[in-house]
Amino acid sequence: MKELEEKIKQYGTVLPGNVLKVDAFLNHQVDPELMLHVGQEFAKLFANEGITKVWTVESSGIAPAVMTGLAMKVPVIFARKHKSLTLKNDMYTADVYSYTKKTTNRISISKKYVAPTDKVLMIDDFLANGQAVEGMLEIADQAGVEVAGAGIVIEKSFQPGAGELKERGIRVESLARIKSLADNKVTFVED
Repeated sequence: MKELEEKIKQYGTVLPGNVLKVDAFLNHQVDPELMLHVGQEFAKLFANEGITKVWTVESSGIAPAVMTGLAMKVPVIFARKHKSLTLKNDMYTADVYSYTKKTTNRISISKKYVAPTDKVLMIDDFLANGQAVEGMLEIADQAGVEVAGAGIVIEKSFQPGAGELKERGIRVESLARIKSLADNKVTFVED
């Protein structure tokens, strides 16, 4: 998606440890028009899959997931990272390691909003090692729902996440695929 690649070129900052900071438009300040286009693109890519719900992990996945749900006209569920007084029991849970934060979070989704007839599209802001999607897949297994695939806003193709998910038979659609962050420069995979 050229519009997304242009935003990454214009506003992305490469940090040590192969971290790409895109807080100007995705995971701190949100560009709603770009997120609308991201959601519309995921809706096109998965149009024939019979999606009934969109799932993501809070918080950076929420904006692209909501726009995808809007474009597909289906509900969006975000896995919570923190316990809430309103969410106590009847939860599906999984542990997820964050590459950028170097912490493990227990994510949870209320059983109340998940039906065994659901067909789920998972949306995430970044795919590096695939931990967030793996956590959502673990919850999907617990719930017995079908997974149509994973829509990724930015994939770090030089890290193993996408390959490992594809080896498991998970369809992965990434809107921007980064080949390298060497020398503080973003290089994209050419399709």
